[in-house]
Amino acid sequence: MSLVLTEIDPRGIVILTLNAPEVRNAISEPEMIAALLGALATAEADPKARVIVLTGAGPAFSSGGNIKKMGAGEGLADPLPARTRTNYRQGIQRLPLAFEALDLPVIAAVNGPAIGAGCDLALMCDLRIAAESARFAESFVKLGIVPGDGGAWLLPRVVGFSKACEMALTGDSIDAHEARAIGLVSQVVPDAELREAALALAARIAANPTHAVRMTRRLLRESTTQRLDQFLELSAAFQALAHATDDHREALAAMLGRRSPEFRGD
Repeated sequence: MSLVLTEIDPRGIVILTLNAPEVRNAISEPEMIAALLGALATAEADPKARVIVLTGAGPAFSSGGNIKKMGAGEGLADPLPARTRTNYRQGIQRLPLAFEALDLPVIAAVNGPAIGAGCDLALMCDLRIAAESARFAESFVKLGIVPGDGGAWLLPRVVGFSKACEMALTGDSIDAHEARAIGLVSQVVPDAELREAALALAARIAANPTHAVRMTRRLLRESTTQRLDQFLELSAAFQALAHATDDHREALAAMLGRRSPEFRGD
């Protein structure tokens, strides 16, 4: 059984589905981490891929860690703390680094609870759409642990420092509508409409020139860490690349000719 199912839409939309509903799509196990990393790498390397949609099989998006394997000496925790550190670095911490390194934009279609590391998985994505049944919780403190997967870095960048503190220090869950109110998700739709809503958003992105989308996504990510002068230099370099693409020339010709463009990813 594949832990991550992959579908490829003719429009260049790659749909990745976490496929471990029996453990509510927990992402802390090495096998799931490897499967998701592999699926992301395959999509990124596909020149026809334009956008990724990430969702979960069953009633949950992701429960985060597998609570049954959180005891001493189980899962990521090792009797020797130095090994626990290594387990995190070589395990779940590879996920935020992989999402950060992508040029393809990623939409999280949150089909149910996104708890702990599952909430952080949604935060690793660029856009989030929630089903009405979705819930979000940065709930690590309720288990006496901290967000070891980077959640304390991700959450303030999405919802702001004050709300991130409230979520992370209380560990309380919020529903989909509150998530929209604080900017954690951009849309809330009925459960039965989630897939189509995510695909519709993905299609709007996929309709644009591939290279321009990928480089714009990279610029948005780099904007959070670079000084303005460094960022402007990168923007100028990317713009030079964009001006040289056939899709840029096609976009200009289509606009001047008042017709729909035909982008080929060149």
